[in-house]
Amino acid sequence: MKRSERDQFIIDQYKNDEKMMVLIFTQWCVNHGLDPYVVYEEAYPHERKNNAITEALEQTVSKKESEEISVEIVQHVLQLFGNDDLAFVVQQYADAKSK
Repeated sequence: MKRSERDQFIIDQYKNDEKMMVLIFTQWCVNHGLDPYVVYEEAYPHERKNNAITEALEQTVSKKESEEISVEIVQHVLQLFGNDDLAFVVQQYADAKSK
């Protein structure tokens, strides 16, 4: 594999992993009756509408069809991609729901 091919492979893999992170976050929101746009906006109020969330919502399933996704899993994948603010907001929602 040439250097440019390897670089492109790494970039493509990162993009696929990032899409999976957004899907996990979005499915967690669906499972908890939350609007992922609202949750995202709380973490990043100055950003535009996130098109990745729109794409991920097309792939989510109903809460009934979904496997359980723990808040720890969501936080972990968000933090892997540097979304610490979003992970914090997710934790706030989880804490509020458990009270």
